[in-house]
Amino acid sequence: MDTIVREMSIGIQDFEKLRTRGCVYVDKTTYVYKLAKQYKPFFLARPRRFGKSLFISTLKAYFLGKKHLFEGLAIAELEKDWIEYPVIYIDFNMGSVDCLKTVKITLNTILSDYERQWGITEKGENLMARFTILLKTVYEKSGKSVVVLVDEYDKALVNTMDNPKSHTELCNFLKGFYCVLKGMDFALRFAFLTGVTKFSRWNVFYDMNLLIDISFDEEYAGICGFSETELLNYFEPEIQSLAKKHKSTFDSTFAKIKKRYDGYRFAPEGASMYNPFCLLNVFYFMDFGYYWFKTGTITSIANTLRNNHFDIRKLDNDVTISVSDIDEYRMVPLLYQSGYLTIKSYDLQYDEFTLGFPNEEVKYGFLNELLPAFINICSTCFLR
Repeated sequence: MDTIVREMSIGIQDFEKLRTRGCVYVDKTTYVYKLAKQYKPFFLARPRRFGKSLFISTLKAYFLGKKHLFEGLAIAELEKDWIEYPVIYIDFNMGSVDCLKTVKITLNTILSDYERQWGITEKGENLMARFTILLKTVYEKSGKSVVVLVDEYDKALVNTMDNPKSHTELCNFLKGFYCVLKGMDFALRFAFLTGVTKFSRWNVFYDMNLLIDISFDEEYAGICGFSETELLNYFEPEIQSLAKKHKSTFDSTFAKIKKRYDGYRFAPEGASMYNPFCLLNVFYFMDFGYYWFKTGTITSIANTLRNNHFDIRKLDNDVTISVSDIDEYRMVPLLYQSGYLTIKSYDLQYDEFTLGFPNEEVKYGFLNELLPAFINICSTCFLR
């Protein structure tokens, strides 16, 4: 049986590597252009494995002026200047970050690399002071404003949700670290931070009132993930091959993909989005699997649900929540921010959202993976 074989970017979160290897790339560069033309700091929250790291890497390549990587993409027709800026890229995906000590080790490694690059020889123990000196030095030596990109700023916070002492220590530390950005606003060209949740209750972004949260903005609802239009435009050959392998029609195969992986919404009127990690795995393995949950259940979420005596029977049906609570550190909003629930509808009169499982993959993955961790029994007891 002949099948279409194109390289899927599974595990590739670096834009330059993806482009040079010729992987299939769903063009998100119109969002890059729209954001980059604004001299403001932005924040974006999306569930794990939803393309945040790839998008922030795309921003990095753009601000470094790597025009050749964008040939044939939408931004190539939009951008006329291609100005190179110095970029400070802080990635919390590197290494294990599960407590204040490991976060400080990660930041020390990142700052040390940039300090060597910019000839900074005097270093102290205070990471906030070092971050401030780095930004000031880069600004003065380069003669250009600095771009700061922070990927998965809250990874350690998510990992310690079930450990109040460690979680509070991290919140207090990160609050001070990120406040450096406000104090150095004169030296910044652009800032972009990503994470799973905003942790509003803990005020991590205290005093950073200029940070613009686009997580819930209809204009940016499609910034990560794949829309139905993108799925059909970019992956029609793979859908055809999948249909052929499973001895099905294109339409029925597409309907199965939609039922299992579609359904995420990130704004009241935003487009419905597919999880990109799941789709890339479907087209790589040519099979309908539960790929999102195979990457590892966040046990801290299960522990947090249990520790807060959350009644999981609520999830048998859709649940309602007010707009003002959507980014709060409470159980239902936390499940939304983590990708287990999504927006089903919006009631303008009462300013409320109805939330529910986005699709089959999440619903049955939750029952088979997260729920057993919550009640501490073997997952094989489920879905028999």
